[in-house]
Amino acid sequence: MRVALIGATGSAGSRILRELVQRGHQVTAIVRNPERVPSLPGVTAKQGDVLDQKQIANLVAGHDAVISAIHFTASDPHKLIGAVRQSGVSRYLVVGGAGSLEVAPGVRLIDTPRIPAAVKPEASAGVAFLDMLHEEQQLDWTFLSPSVMFIPGTRTGKFRLGKDKLLSNEQGSSISFEDYAMALVDELEAPRHVRQRFTVGY
Repeated sequence: MRVALIGATGSAGSRILRELVQRGHQVTAIVRNPERVPSLPGVTAKQGDVLDQKQIANLVAGHDAVISAIHFTASDPHKLIGAVRQSGVSRYLVVGGAGSLEVAPGVRLIDTPRIPAAVKPEASAGVAFLDMLHEEQQLDWTFLSPSVMFIPGTRTGKFRLGKDKLLSNEQGSSISFEDYAMALVDELEAPRHVRQRFTVGY
């Protein structure tokens, strides 16, 4: 596929970039600093400002799918979703957050003391982004929430998928960036959660 990846040099974005390349996709890496994009086969780096709706729409037009891997507090959801809609690309995958996942029936993680004050703005913005997607009628979106601990690790391919409930085990709730990237690209290649949120964890 031809994939536009917004935020290709971030913690999640860089792993998603490598996963896409490993599977033979053609990637347009849209970032603030193109010189930071590694030289990989099939990758074209483009400078883009996520707050410039028209520019992003032009950059992602003509692709088979758009993946957004940027911090919610660093973007405007109206402009970002609007840019994808304006581009004519229908498939939109979003690197989500864990804050909107349920830890008990009707109780979201963000509504508990488990969310540190330092990350609450980002978590709140992620919840708002998902709420906006739920109202979206045009795009075939997917929002993939990681576990609580979203950290560097290894690509094992051994993970679980869930829907709206936070996944955890005896060691807590975690997923590596590398295995998250696998789950996201799996969804890109074989969509099972169109216009839905799902989650991944160990």
